[in-house]
Amino acid sequence: MDIPRNITDFFMLGLSQNPEVQRVLFVLFLAVYLVSVAGNLLIMITILLSPTLGSPMYFFLSFLSFIDTCYSSCMTPKLIADSLYEGRAISFESCLAQFFVAHLLGGTEIILLTVMAYDRYVAICRPLHYATIMTRPLCACLVGVAWLGGFLHSLVQLLLVLQLPFCGPNVIDHFVCDLYPLLELACTDTYVIGLCVVANSGVICLLNFLMLTASYILILRSLRGHSAEGRRKALSTCGAHFTVVALFFVPCIFIYTRPSSTLPIDKVVAVFYCILTPMFNPLIYTLRNAEVKNAMKYLWRK
Repeated sequence: MDIPRNITDFFMLGLSQNPEVQRVLFVLFLAVYLVSVAGNLLIMITILLSPTLGSPMYFFLSFLSFIDTCYSSCMTPKLIADSLYEGRAISFESCLAQFFVAHLLGGTEIILLTVMAYDRYVAICRPLHYATIMTRPLCACLVGVAWLGGFLHSLVQLLLVLQLPFCGPNVIDHFVCDLYPLLELACTDTYVIGLCVVANSGVICLLNFLMLTASYILILRSLRGHSAEGRRKALSTCGAHFTVVALFFVPCIFIYTRPSSTLPIDKVVAVFYCILTPMFNPLIYTLRNAEVKNAMKYLWRK
């Protein structure tokens, strides 16, 4: 059965239709994007070239920086370009491509952050077995699982969108192609699909966040038996990771664990986890991590 689809492109309203505001947004998001890409590339290069950063934690961090670079590049350049022009059209195929890649990278990052929490749990709670548990093949396997989970999550989301008939308005009140704004344009009842979105996106966000929280509770309990210096070092590393987790997970949970609907604040929340969080991650990990800072200084002198 053919799904009726009378539109070939969408028109994005973006964050503002005020020309003055758009110019401010252009400068702001261009600066954020450049800082984000430069910071994440710097972390990847530092980890790749520094022999002192060969532990599994930095192996995972390099992949996190790679995902953040791609995630930011998936949406921010179009938002920057749209800030300069009145026409913000995007073809149906391009919209679906942006949608698929964004959820692929977002789902992968969610699972990777959970993997990084497991790495910290093993390092702090089972230090004597850390080297035998977190072997390089296992680390590579866990990264592969993260990518596979992100792909399956994104594929389900894409299949849900492909079931939707679009016959009416084509104006998306957002700056990015996402599922809930697209559901509002579908000329059919989207209640069941909305529940599927919550079951897919909402559950993956909430379940991984609960697993992360449980791992940090276990870490905090185990720190009672460590020395003051050991607790300080562990809390510094885990604090950086938990800050990144909160910046990414809380907005995602707010968006995807509620029933299918859009709120005026959704665009602001999306700016936070789509654009700002990839910029914050390298700053958080470098400012709170002496090993990364020392490795950067060494490479700079070299």
